Amino acid sequence: MKKVMKAIIASVLSCCLIGSLGVNVVLLQKSQTQNDKVNTFISDQLARQAEEMKKENTYQEDGFLVGDQYEIRSTKAISDAYISGDESKLSEEDKKTLKMAKDILKKIIKKDMTDYEKEEAVYNWMFKNIGQGSSSVVSLPGTSGENYTPASVLTGRSAVCVGYATTFRMFMHMLGFECHVVHNDYHSWDLVKLDDGSWYHTDIYMDVSGGAPYRNFNMSDTFAKREHNWDSSCLPEANGKKYTYAMQHHKELKNIYEVPAQLKKAIDKKKRYVFFSFKSLTEKEMKAADVLVNQANKALMTIGLDSNSIGGDWYEGENNSYILGMYISDYDSSTSHTELDTKVRDKMTDKVNKAFGTSLDPDSWEE
Repeated sequence: MKKVMKAIIASVLSCCLIGSLGVNVVLLQKSQTQNDKVNTFISDQLARQAEEMKKENTYQEDGFLVGDQYEIRSTKAISDAYISGDESKLSEEDKKTLKMAKDILKKIIKKDMTDYEKEEAVYNWMFKNIGQGSSSVVSLPGTSGENYTPASVLTGRSAVCVGYATTFRMFMHMLGFECHVVHNDYHSWDLVKLDDGSWYHTDIYMDVSGGAPYRNFNMSDTFAKREHNWDSSCLPEANGKKYTYAMQHHKELKNIYEVPAQLKKAIDKKKRYVFFSFKSLTEKEMKAADVLVNQANKALMTIGLDSNSIGGDWYEGENNSYILGMYISDYDSSTSHTELDTKVRDKMTDKVNKAFGTSLDPDSWEE
């Protein structure tokens, strides 16, 4: 009997051992499969990072031709000379450019300004003083017609997109900001880093061409991608909210239905933009902004203000809130920013009429 019991126990133990070994084999296989998955994930991540680094290394800023015509040129020598105070290594053209830039900064930058205020001051000056495209039929002295370099932009007060972007970047570098020119094959703008550690997109050219100041000022990637296209893997991510113009300059209203009255007041005061946050706002009410824009534009035509046009954008605020930006464009107002005295214009038109026996309208000289 004892022999039988020993045989049974031995048999049971053998089965347990075999079962244990089987379980271990299964666990080992599962562990190996999991390790393979982890290794594959790591390999994929490393490959992706290597590809991104390759793109960053191949991204060309200076020397790139936008539209196969307008070259993004470096102004590092100028900004370095401004910071160091040593102009000895600059070319004569760069010395002239530096002097013009220094004179402008002296006028617009104050000692107690924050970084945001400095950036805003440069933006405001460029928006008000630099015209889009070619603002002169006859080239001014000192200009070469190359309205894509800071030298020509500051002399002729006219710029294409590359001119705005490189001139803004030059000012930012002079003031100690990190700044890149972002571009695709047909357009360029700026990406600037502010003191909150975040990057922001700024496109002065589009604001001037659209007659809507601040619409493309200090944008996040998400907002910029509405009308801009670029290889985002090549440049820092722009995810800041603090220094968007909407965050810095909005007015809080009770609800969205108070906007029409506020908008009409802004139009009466010749304002070009207004921003509103709301104590109460639902997702359904956000869609009412489309009704507001369309009906307000119809109302402008009804009251004889058809030269005005209203547009709007939603901006991200703090704590999952939203800010409504309203833009009022006036197509009767010149966006070329040419500093032409109306008396000079009228006098020259009168002389042309007398010489050629015509009756040309002074207001139509740019048409």
